[in-house]
Amino acid sequence: MAEPGRNAKDGRPDERQGGRPDDFPDEPPAEPGSVRRGAGESAVSDAGEEAGEGEVPDVGEDVARLWAEVVATARRTVADGLVVGTSGNVSARLGDLVLVTPSGVPYDRLTPADLTGVDLTGRQVLGTLVPTSELPMHLAVYRTTDARAVVHTHAVHATAVSTLVHELPLVHYMAAALGGPVRVAPYAPYGSGELAGNMLRALAGRSGCLLRNHGTVTYGATLDQAYDRTAQLEWMCRLWLTASSVPGLSPSLLTEAQVAEVGERLKGYGQRR
Repeated sequence: MAEPGRNAKDGRPDERQGGRPDDFPDEPPAEPGSVRRGAGESAVSDAGEEAGEGEVPDVGEDVARLWAEVVATARRTVADGLVVGTSGNVSARLGDLVLVTPSGVPYDRLTPADLTGVDLTGRQVLGTLVPTSELPMHLAVYRTTDARAVVHTHAVHATAVSTLVHELPLVHYMAAALGGPVRVAPYAPYGSGELAGNMLRALAGRSGCLLRNHGTVTYGATLDQAYDRTAQLEWMCRLWLTASSVPGLSPSLLTEAQVAEVGERLKGYGQRR
């Protein structure tokens, strides 16, 4: 999430962002603020109390379907133990519209009426719930890559690894599915422009990275792909932690050339349509 009052792209002062941080939904915002909205839209001061209320917005089938997928993916992160409570967030892009989970609302309470959407500048164009406090991080990915979906989690093994190394050791060839060795973005406050910038540098040439003392970010062409990459990253982190815990032994590691070779093989992997 972005630091209140900071622009996700360049870190300069910005009045757009506000709302309660997802990671600590019971704490007040660091500074007063508001999300930029379209005409006739108003902010909801307590997103948790308003979730599930109101009429279903009149949107097209594609938008409604994508929102349902966003909610299903967010619920999956909880069911699979990748997040706790309302930590983490999920988004998907359709044209210049970004549908994103709202701040501080339990995923099992989200309904079609809670659809939340912004444009690529962060201006809210759909819904009344305050978007995730990590919105600047999501928008930074969409502005600089071809991503159509972003998943951010606080997966426990991945977060543990983020506190130990600057790059996940090449303990398994599936690092190739993320573009190569997975980097750890330096720590910065959640929701800040600094965090978004650190993340983008760690993502260069990659489709996923770790955030130091924070969690994971992955993106993909679909929500399923973004989620699968998150799950794969968490698994590789768990594998390395497990292998590294054996006294007197160190796990064998692959070379970058070996991982690159697998990357080429993966281009032809799976069923051809």
